[in-house]
Amino acid sequence: MSAAASRRIRRAPAIRALLLQILAFPLMLATVWLLARAGMPLSLFGVTLVQGAWAALLSWRAGLASWWRAIQFQFPPALLLARQGADALALPPAAFLAVFLFLLLLYWSTFRTQVPYYPSGRRVWDAVAAQLPADRPLRIVDIGSGLGGLVLELAGRRPDCEVTGIELAPLPWLASSLRARLAGSRARFLRGDYENLNFGNFDVVFAYLSPAAMDALWRKAAAEMRPGSVLISYEFTIAGREPEQRLVTGDSRKILYIWHF
Repeated sequence: MSAAASRRIRRAPAIRALLLQILAFPLMLATVWLLARAGMPLSLFGVTLVQGAWAALLSWRAGLASWWRAIQFQFPPALLLARQGADALALPPAAFLAVFLFLLLLYWSTFRTQVPYYPSGRRVWDAVAAQLPADRPLRIVDIGSGLGGLVLELAGRRPDCEVTGIELAPLPWLASSLRARLAGSRARFLRGDYENLNFGNFDVVFAYLSPAAMDALWRKAAAEMRPGSVLISYEFTIAGREPEQRLVTGDSRKILYIWHF
């Protein structure tokens, strides 16, 4: 692993949140001890609330986003409740391992990229297809292609185009690749990080990422995309970069943002 990749992982909010939970533990112990000395002993659930409160406070001081503070506060009591529920249902440890492995394969490096699995839908596919020039073949890429719905749809509608999806998480990539093979589609699915792609090789780049990823996406697009190419983002815009077009997708209030280079 390169030094730059190592730094990115250490700076990932999920890693910072974990470290802050660990840092909150001795503070929780001190608080519980002081309350017990004052004649106010806590139940086990109360202890988890204190742990969560300290973790949320530390997350606020560390500058993590507001949703991380909520997650930090809720995580310890939720863990306790899950354990109690598992004991009541007599679930075997292997059940937890299976769920963990499934979520790991589905979300993979979400902790680093801050891009969870966001499925789009047919209204979005229709809106994107309507933006594609019909007078020439295009090279199109969906970065973070998930289960491959958009890529397969565009490949079916536009056989003259080269349509590619790239996905980092193993399970969605495998599912999309199998779907393409079973359907006999010309769509191509790559497994990897879109940061390793050269956007200059594509006429259209489609992204359905997250607010945390948009600034980096713009920097890459501005550095690599060729004149005449198009960047399309569903739902998430780029701060300080006014799009040329905003399209409402069907009767949804969610919007396609379009930049022309």
